[in-house]
Amino acid sequence: SCSMLHTALGVCLKWILNINNFSEISMYVFSFSKMDRLIEHSKIYGPLWKSKFGSMVLVNVANADMIAQVMRQEGRHPIRTDMPHWRFYREIRNKAYGPLSQNGAEWLHIRSVLNPALLKPVHVSRYTNTLNMVVTDFINRATWLRENTGQGIVVHNLADELYKFAFEGICSVLFETRMGCLNEVFPEETQKFISSVGEMFRVSMIILLFPKFLWPYNPIWKQFVAAWDHIFKKIGSIQEKVRLGETVEGEYLTHLLLSDQMTLEEILASITELLVAGVDTTSNTVAWALYLLAAHPEIQERLYQEVISVCPRGKIPTSDDFSNMPYLKAVIRETLRLYPVVPGNARVTAEKEIMVGDYLFPKRTLFHLCHYAVSYDESVFPEPHAFRPSRWLRGDTSQPRSHPFGSIPFGFGIRACLGRRLAELEMYLLMSRLMQHFEVRPDPSGCKVEAVTRTLHCPAQPMNLQFIDRKD
Repeated sequence: SCSMLHTALGVCLKWILNINNFSEISMYVFSFSKMDRLIEHSKIYGPLWKSKFGSMVLVNVANADMIAQVMRQEGRHPIRTDMPHWRFYREIRNKAYGPLSQNGAEWLHIRSVLNPALLKPVHVSRYTNTLNMVVTDFINRATWLRENTGQGIVVHNLADELYKFAFEGICSVLFETRMGCLNEVFPEETQKFISSVGEMFRVSMIILLFPKFLWPYNPIWKQFVAAWDHIFKKIGSIQEKVRLGETVEGEYLTHLLLSDQMTLEEILASITELLVAGVDTTSNTVAWALYLLAAHPEIQERLYQEVISVCPRGKIPTSDDFSNMPYLKAVIRETLRLYPVVPGNARVTAEKEIMVGDYLFPKRTLFHLCHYAVSYDESVFPEPHAFRPSRWLRGDTSQPRSHPFGSIPFGFGIRACLGRRLAELEMYLLMSRLMQHFEVRPDPSGCKVEAVTRTLHCPAQPMNLQFIDRKD
């Protein structure tokens, strides 16, 4: 009977996913999480090769010129991927699509409404005061953590703490309310919210290994649905508070609610997807930047001198100050080259055949753009494993001019990252003020932190760094 079949499928899937079996699937996910495999494969197979991930057939592209070819032929309505698991959840729960899950003309409409307040620097700068309050709270929390759990020196699990900062920051802008992520006592409901976002990303990659008809019987799918359910429920409750006229601190949600260009369902879906996409870019990049600066004190000193020359201690930086901090921007760009939050992007050729290299590819080809591999290509970036922010400075004749598609962590074209300007503002505000207050030094235990990919590229071990007060 159908019920017996469902039970049998469920038992089989649980057996397959049981870590004690260490199945081929878990091995595959583990190997995929190591991005160095992309570099190895590009050396073995060349800049173009085909592979499979679950039921998906990918054409991998690991060459800057070829990535440029794909990107420049993406058409009016680029498709990143079909994101079938995100879209299927919205179908079964009757939810609207957002800027990440929608495609075609409907996607273009959503982007046209969302873009102005998030991509124009003059508009994004309005969030400076709101974000600076969150930065102040993070500095106070880092000091409290150091004194209470780090023997007066160490901030433990820095990446986790920065995740809370980024979550608080994006919520302050998108929802116009504070979530309490940086309080000494962490709200239980906020922890559930954050955990749901992390769980959704953790299981996303695993789900795609299975054909769609098996998803309803897959325990991993149930975790994925439960995570999304909690995210939508929480955001819906926040939106309801705003609708009832409670005091707000920001502008973005109000802007959308008053624009009258999107339905409430579309606004909810868009805000949800902006949230899940907007936290890791900031938190992981700042974590890696501090980790690298701790290991390179001479680079940290140069950055510190630049920051205090523009904003002496006691002066809180604003968005206008960063035009005079090219080295700060170079540190962030170099960090994103070495540790791109999204190590690979995708494009589906939906509208026409395209040429890549010497090959003609048909419609519906799924290209996996291997940005991580290109970021470590010696022909694009000499000494690619070296942390060298100066390679991004204009006028530095000691460095060859970088390829425009050698490192594009925020994507390219009209489907580039919607939250780029906001993420950059958050990172610049936080990094500049951390440099004003602290000298960052390595983990006194000497523990090395490696990177792993769980949909997004993140630290594989706890990151512990010393935060030493700057002398006045």
